Amino acid sequence: MAGSHTSTSARDTSPDSSPATLVSSAVGGLPEQLAGRVDSHLARFAEHMREGLLAASTAVGLEVMAELMAAEVTDLAGPKGKHDRGRVAKRHGSDDGTVTLGGRRVPVRRPRVRSVGDDEHEVAVESYDTFASTDLLADGIVARMLAGISTRRYPVALEPVGATVQDSATGTSKSAVSRRFVTATAQRLAELLDRRLDEQRWLIVYLDGFGMGDHLMVGALGVAADGTKVPLGVVEGSTENAAVCIRLVSDLVERGLDASRGVLFVIDGGKGIDKAVRAVFGGKALIQRCRRHKERNVTDHLPEAERPLVQRKLRAAWAKDAAAEARADLEALARALTKQRPGAAASLREGLDQTLTVNRLGVTGSLLRTAESTNPVESMIEIVRDHSRRVKRWSSGEMALRWAAAGMLAAESQFRRVKGYRQLPQLAAALEYATADEPGLLDLPATVTA
Repeated sequence: MAGSHTSTSARDTSPDSSPATLVSSAVGGLPEQLAGRVDSHLARFAEHMREGLLAASTAVGLEVMAELMAAEVTDLAGPKGKHDRGRVAKRHGSDDGTVTLGGRRVPVRRPRVRSVGDDEHEVAVESYDTFASTDLLADGIVARMLAGISTRRYPVALEPVGATVQDSATGTSKSAVSRRFVTATAQRLAELLDRRLDEQRWLIVYLDGFGMGDHLMVGALGVAADGTKVPLGVVEGSTENAAVCIRLVSDLVERGLDASRGVLFVIDGGKGIDKAVRAVFGGKALIQRCRRHKERNVTDHLPEAERPLVQRKLRAAWAKDAAAEARADLEALARALTKQRPGAAASLREGLDQTLTVNRLGVTGSLLRTAESTNPVESMIEIVRDHSRRVKRWSSGEMALRWAAAGMLAAESQFRRVKGYRQLPQLAAALEYATADEPGLLDLPATVTA
């Protein structure tokens, strides 16, 4: 055993060992023509390895891309140098072009093909169109900007693609990146505001206000019947402004949000939102006032020392399964506060019944934590704010809207299904029963609220 080990080590460390060399692919049994192509790519790869693995892969990728375009031209116009009476297209030389690569534009020669016959016209080379797609570049710019990379530092954040490619690349200047980001975020805003909503059964819609610099926004987040969270829309304005909120809610209806079987709206307490939801949806909308907002509103009227006790009493009352018992406890707390803390008592009584909508619907367990507050939409808003944390100057409300929309769509990729999603069928049944013509919300049967 010892001799065998010594012998192997000696072979491994011998000074006569040759460095790694490329072996022809023909040795592996590949056809000669194919083996030649593979060997060419391998040699190109080895040549650029000193600049890094990605740079070497880029060099080979550009060669493969050229071959793919050439193969498509052959499919369209037939083999080069062979006459074909039945062909429908012909080669027409090449022209300067650019493709998207690693967040930059790289110059290439693009092949041209034209049709034959009386109606001669340019024929698209789909492989080039795909490689040249500016959407790929826009996606990369948006992703980097949302990750906190400034337009000035954008080139530093790009992947290394080799000196040859880097020297000829374009589209990485501050102004070019800024223009593309403006265009891309405008597209994100349009995508968000044009999203159709008639293919889902929406059970919960959250509406909450937030700030982007000096600009106020109102955002909407929906929960579908399967528990997925989807950003629904955003407008500039305050939750206290009824006209702004009506515009947002009406837009949801125009895009297909159907409330005919009832929808639970969880709102932050702004009078504008409340009025808008009632005006647009009427009795088909059940409104749940965010308990966390209500809790803060009440305790803000209290001295620091009294806040923990009142907070515990509020949460204990809301934890009651029966809405009538919860209401009685809240009324008792309001009476106790009236004499010494009239501001807190008035705040508690304002919209008190709306804090108990989930109790009347029989929402319990994990789903209760989802439906009793605007926390889900606030989590989305925090992601939006995190993405825009490096923005120092908001030049316009339109800029704030574009950033908000891009951040909301980015947040969507991070969403999981809501807590308690397995209870959503029971909520759907409760909503439908509560908003039917008969009997009404207060008469929900035990089988629905169980």
